[in-house]
Amino acid sequence: MSQTTTSIEVAAGDLRPIELEPVGPPAPSYQSNLSHTKTNLASENANNSFESLNNTAAHKISTWRAVVIIGTISCISLIQAMLGGILIVSLPTMARDIGLSGNLLLWPASVNALACGCTLLLSGSISDVVGGRKVYLTGCFSLVATTIACGVCRTGIELILFRAAQGVALSLCLPSSVSLITKNIPTGTYRNVAFACLGAGQPLGFSLGLVLGGVFVGSIGWRWGYYIGAILTFLIWVISIFGIPKDEETGYQSFSTQVHRVKTEIDWIGCTLLSTSLGMFSYVFSVLAGGSSRFLEPASLALFSIAVVLLPIFGFHIRRQERLGRKAIIPPSLLRNRVFTSLCITVFIIWGVFEAMQFFLTLFYQQVQSLSPIQTSLRFLPMVVTGTLTNFLTGWLVKRVRADILIMASAAIAAIAPLLMAIVDPSWSYWTCAFLATSFAPICGDVLFTVSNLLITSVFPPQTHGLAGGVFNTIANIGNSVGLAVTAVVASAVTIAHDGKMYSTPKALMEGYRASFWLCFGFNILVLGVIGFGLRKIGKVGIKVE
Repeated sequence: MSQTTTSIEVAAGDLRPIELEPVGPPAPSYQSNLSHTKTNLASENANNSFESLNNTAAHKISTWRAVVIIGTISCISLIQAMLGGILIVSLPTMARDIGLSGNLLLWPASVNALACGCTLLLSGSISDVVGGRKVYLTGCFSLVATTIACGVCRTGIELILFRAAQGVALSLCLPSSVSLITKNIPTGTYRNVAFACLGAGQPLGFSLGLVLGGVFVGSIGWRWGYYIGAILTFLIWVISIFGIPKDEETGYQSFSTQVHRVKTEIDWIGCTLLSTSLGMFSYVFSVLAGGSSRFLEPASLALFSIAVVLLPIFGFHIRRQERLGRKAIIPPSLLRNRVFTSLCITVFIIWGVFEAMQFFLTLFYQQVQSLSPIQTSLRFLPMVVTGTLTNFLTGWLVKRVRADILIMASAAIAAIAPLLMAIVDPSWSYWTCAFLATSFAPICGDVLFTVSNLLITSVFPPQTHGLAGGVFNTIANIGNSVGLAVTAVVASAVTIAHDGKMYSTPKALMEGYRASFWLCFGFNILVLGVIGFGLRKIGKVGIKVE
């Protein structure tokens, strides 16, 4: 199989190899261009060849269309993350209103990321085949319907089901958003800004939701958060219809042709194996949050065993697909690359820790310090500010500072957040530890999202950017779900061991939360090692190549 190595420009006249490889054999129309990059990593042609394909794919559009693309895709990400933040703060109130039992309390928060993560690779593959615009608009309209459904739900089971459907709808938007950026906005400052805005959407939106959640609960009710989110999403959908350019590559194809391509050009078996395995793992982790003894139940043991068996079957399948020159949902050659694999591990851990930090900070404020939802929301304001500033600063620094240094510095700062909460005394002032922890928590996630998207889209061929976005967002969303589930298992186990029951005194709950914060700190230290070994000297990203 033909493989090509690309490099990222470090400075004018100074090139360093990034050691990343494009996925699979390039399409025939790109063969002549890519063949020049095979021989000399240090040559300028090797550096420019692949980037020139990205710029060729990004056709010229007007400024207002570029603004519409960046604005709409960022707002979709922000609104959905905001609804997740509203859910976290409102969860105790919502549980009372709709009769959500304690053993299901984790599910509304985790099932959305789980459903999204398990379908992202498939959505990204479909986006590459039928066109990013079609998939994106379908996802937006589906989000309107599922968001309204969450607002009108009457039982806990309904909320869980509608949140899962909302996650599937979101999976249609995320990878197609990456595709829309790379196909319409050329490499350079504007693309950096686009990815910075897209990266800002999730952590900033979640933080904003944490603030607004308390406002809604204390005034018009948590349901209005979903109604307002549905209205805003509908407006964005309408704007996108008229503002996002049509898919040039697939616009001339008939419906029957596109259906045939969907059937033949997507690794359906690989998608099914991986999604099923990840879904079962996440379900078992969520069950464990209700007590470690529940793992010994027949259903949990059976699902865990099946999930374990499916992983080597998936590995065998994708290796066979690549060996035979067929489509593989995740090509093994990509996973063998040290830089890409290290980036995946980093994204998985960081987003899991970020989700867990926000969840347990909320519980700390409400169940340990006995603060009201509105008081809890106000304490998350610093997260909104630092998240916003971090994204703007990252968009400016990404062309000026090496990517590994940016990620390392942000990970070191973010590691302070769980450390402070692990040693905090609940009687201390908010400004002693909790303020700094809340402020530092989103920094690494914001930096990582922007840098990772720029790195990944420079590695994948332009015709597979939807799949590339799917790979990255799958890892992030599964990391969210697994991180929340694992820390919840630790917290519940420590709480039960301390007081003999799941929901106990604030002191016992704090012991469980403290253990989870220590676990998050340990994961952050692990990430520093992964970054130092796997992402060293990867150079700058997002530099425009003429």
